[in-house]
Amino acid sequence: MDKAALYLIPVLLGDTSVERVIPEFNKRIVSELKFFIVENIRSARRFMKKCDPGIDIDSLTFYELNKHTNKKDIEGYLAPMKSGNSMGVISEAGCPAIADPGAEVVAIAQKKGYKVVPLVGPSSLLMAIMASGFNGQSFAFHGYLPIDSSKRVSKIKYLEMQSYKDDQTQLFIETPYRNQKLAEDIIENCKPHTQLCIAMNISCDDECIVTKSVKSWKGNLPDMQKTPTVFLIYRGK
Repeated sequence: MDKAALYLIPVLLGDTSVERVIPEFNKRIVSELKFFIVENIRSARRFMKKCDPGIDIDSLTFYELNKHTNKKDIEGYLAPMKSGNSMGVISEAGCPAIADPGAEVVAIAQKKGYKVVPLVGPSSLLMAIMASGFNGQSFAFHGYLPIDSSKRVSKIKYLEMQSYKDDQTQLFIETPYRNQKLAEDIIENCKPHTQLCIAMNISCDDECIVTKSVKSWKGNLPDMQKTPTVFLIYRGK
């Protein structure tokens, strides 16, 4: 690390071993850095201990960046880089800055001309697209759909229309305890031949990624109440 850089460090997507999804290079970077911008300090520390059991956690400096962070404070988090120190960004799950507040600090780093280094690691969105059988050249991620029932149904119908209109894969996620209701709304409101991929616990031992038509899913939905899940819909053929 000759030049100060902002390293974007992917973490585990669930209860799985570090060796299964995190490259050795990443673990070395984690061991060498002294400054971190993290979404949650406690979970970041747990991940770092898995990467390097001998790491001296108490000697490290953490800046917490999440939905509660005052946006005016974010630029100050990069102060160590101004002094020539590299930093790491760690989110709660998967890749930093993807559906993650880390994007804000990355934008500031780019604006200031700092080197930004995205490290290889698990991304539930890309892995879901890979395994779905859907269009991997044109896709859109929409984050969380509306909580309000009528607005959610309208959004689902709109995304289905877009998948047919633009030949585009549509991805979205939900809070685990609302997964089942979201899946049921898709089944009740999409065309029977529209394709739905349900990707659960990606990269974990009980990973399950299955693509079927909406008609085939009806009455056969898995239990998703407590499981991190990515939903993908795509036009029927």
